[in-house]
Amino acid sequence: MFSVTYEQLNVWLTAFLWPFVRVLALVATAPAFSDKSLPIRVKVGLSAFITIIVAPTIGALPQVTVFSAPGIWIIVNQFLIGAALGFTMQVVFGAVQAAGDIMGMSMGLGFATFFDPHASGSTDVMSRYMYMIAVLAFLAFDGHLQMLSALIQTFQSLPVSANVLGANGWRVLAGWGSTVISGGLMLALPIVTALLITNLALGILNRAAPQIGVFQVGLPLTVITGLLLIQLLLPNMMPFFARAFENGIQQMGRVAGGFL
Repeated sequence: MFSVTYEQLNVWLTAFLWPFVRVLALVATAPAFSDKSLPIRVKVGLSAFITIIVAPTIGALPQVTVFSAPGIWIIVNQFLIGAALGFTMQVVFGAVQAAGDIMGMSMGLGFATFFDPHASGSTDVMSRYMYMIAVLAFLAFDGHLQMLSALIQTFQSLPVSANVLGANGWRVLAGWGSTVISGGLMLALPIVTALLITNLALGILNRAAPQIGVFQVGLPLTVITGLLLIQLLLPNMMPFFARAFENGIQQMGRVAGGFL
């Protein structure tokens, strides 16, 4: 008769549960995977599938019981590591959304909002539009595969243990947050500059020929100009997205290294 001892069950459970928590935390927080349009069962199933593949390659694990105090602390550590790595990539998409907000305000579309289930609140139309373009570019560049590869590599550089989560990793992550402002401004700068020139031209036209009614044609003109410029600049945005995704993947390694 087939029988399983408690020690064997604990070994099997620890070999799967601890890596699973890290993978699931990244899937729950990383861009594309964390979208609410993706069912929770799919996220859990994908995380379990990745863990089944990765678990045999991890190596030796701490010899503690899963539901003991050290085992629970290891689970908390793995969750925080995965969430931090996922948030690192979310910063890149936060910069893209910030660029969309800046473009929308320059175009006069700051008032155009709708309920976004992903953000659980109101979102600017341009911000959501830029986010969707970034997600499509992320998938086209195989960024999701590179992100999962970077996560798997952290099991070698940052083994499953209770003695991790150094303060330097959180400092690196906090410093990386400045990319939201700098990256967003760099991405939106061409559109904002062109719209500023358009508004200056409308102001000069209003002083030269007040009877034209610049206030009536100004908003439609800036909206059309902004949309045309975004359409023209989309091919040039792809290299920017590629560099941003590459920097995000590299930053994941730096954050994981800072936790040691």
